[in-house]
Amino acid sequence: MAGHMINSYKAILALSTIALLSGCTGLPRSGPDPHLVESNAAVKVSAAEKKVGIDYALVDINKAVLAHVSKAEKPSLRGGFGGGRGGPPNIVLGVGDVVQVSVFEAQAGGLFIPAEAGSRPGNFITLPSQTIGRDGTLSVPYAGKVNAAGRPIDAVQLDIAQRLANRAIEPQVVISTVTNRSMEASVLGDVKQPQKVELSPAGERVIDVISEAGGLSAPGDETTVTLQRGGRSVTVAYNTLSENPRENIYVQPGDTLFVNRDRRTFLAFGVTGESGRYDFDDSNLSLGEALAKAGGLLDDKAEPQAVLLYRVVDCDFLRSLGVDVSRFKGDQVPVIFRANLRDPAAFFAVQQFPMQNKDVIYVSTSDAVELVKFLTIVNSVTSSTRDIVDTRDTLRD
Repeated sequence: MAGHMINSYKAILALSTIALLSGCTGLPRSGPDPHLVESNAAVKVSAAEKKVGIDYALVDINKAVLAHVSKAEKPSLRGGFGGGRGGPPNIVLGVGDVVQVSVFEAQAGGLFIPAEAGSRPGNFITLPSQTIGRDGTLSVPYAGKVNAAGRPIDAVQLDIAQRLANRAIEPQVVISTVTNRSMEASVLGDVKQPQKVELSPAGERVIDVISEAGGLSAPGDETTVTLQRGGRSVTVAYNTLSENPRENIYVQPGDTLFVNRDRRTFLAFGVTGESGRYDFDDSNLSLGEALAKAGGLLDDKAEPQAVLLYRVVDCDFLRSLGVDVSRFKGDQVPVIFRANLRDPAAFFAVQQFPMQNKDVIYVSTSDAVELVKFLTIVNSVTSSTRDIVDTRDTLRD
C-alpha cells in the first residue's frame, strides 16, 4: 500500500511538472513569446551557432590597464593643430579682400597732388576701393599691378612706395581693408547666429569666435566643437575648451568650426538599481560614479566579480598592452573591460577608470540567483503535487 502511494505521488509529480512547464506559455508576458516569434517567421536568417559573430577582447581592469587608459590619447585641438605653441595669426591680404590705397606726398606739385592744392590739409590722395583679383594683385596708377595676396599689409605698402619713388615726392602709402574676406573663419551648427567671423590682428580663440556667432544654442555639457583646418579635423567637448585654456587655441583664417549638440551618455543594464540611459553631467565621469548614478549593484542579485563595460577602442591601445591585434580587422576593436568588485582595491580602480561617450555598463546576475530561481520552480511544483495528493486523500476519506 505504501509503495503504491509513493508511485502515485511520483506520477502526479511528473504530470504536474509537465503541466506546469507546458503551461508557461500561458503565463502573463510583456511581449511576444520568443518561441512563437521564431516558429511563425516566414523566413529565418540566423547563424547555426546562434552567435552574433563579433570578435572582441576581454580586458580585466587592474593597475597596469589603468596606466594605459590614462595615457590613451584624447582628442585635442592643441595636440592636433599645435595652436598652443603659436600666437595670433599673421594678418595678410588675400584674394577677394576689398582695400583702399592712400598715397601721401611730402609737398604739393608732385605726381598726385597738384601745385595749386598746396593749402589743402594733408597732401594725399585716396584711390577708389578695389578687390584683390584672382591673380592676387591690385592696381595702382604709375605703379602697375602689385602682388598683394599672401603678403602682409606693410610689405605691400612699402612695395608700392618704392615703385612711385621716381615719380612722386617722397611718397608714403597706407592701405586700409574695407572687407577682409581672406581673414575669416566660419562658425556653423548649434550657435545662435551661424556666420563668418572676421579675424583681427589681436587674434581670436575658439571660444571668442563662437561668442561672435551668438554663443551656444545648447548647454555646454551637451555640446562638441569640431575644428576643420587644412584637410584635418578634431572634435572635442565644449567643456574641454572652457576647463582647459590650453585647448582654447587661436583660430586661423579659413578655419571652419562645427558646433554640435551631442549629449554625452552611457547605458546601464543588468542588475543595477535602475537600468537606463544616463547623462554624464561631468566631463570627467568615472566608472565608479557611473555605477552610482545607475543605482549601484543590487546586493541580492548582482555578481560583483563581473561588472562589464563595453567600449570600442583603437588598436594602438591593445598593442600597448602587448595584445596581438592581427585577428581584428580595421583600426578599432570591441573591448569588454571587466571589474572584480570583490577585490577591495577595485573600488579605487573604478574611481580612476574614465568613462567615454556611449559606453555600455552591464552588471551580471549572480549564479546563486539562477539557482534560487530553479529551486523556486521546483518548490512550486512539489507544493502543487502535495496539494493534489492531499485533495485526493481527502476525497477518498
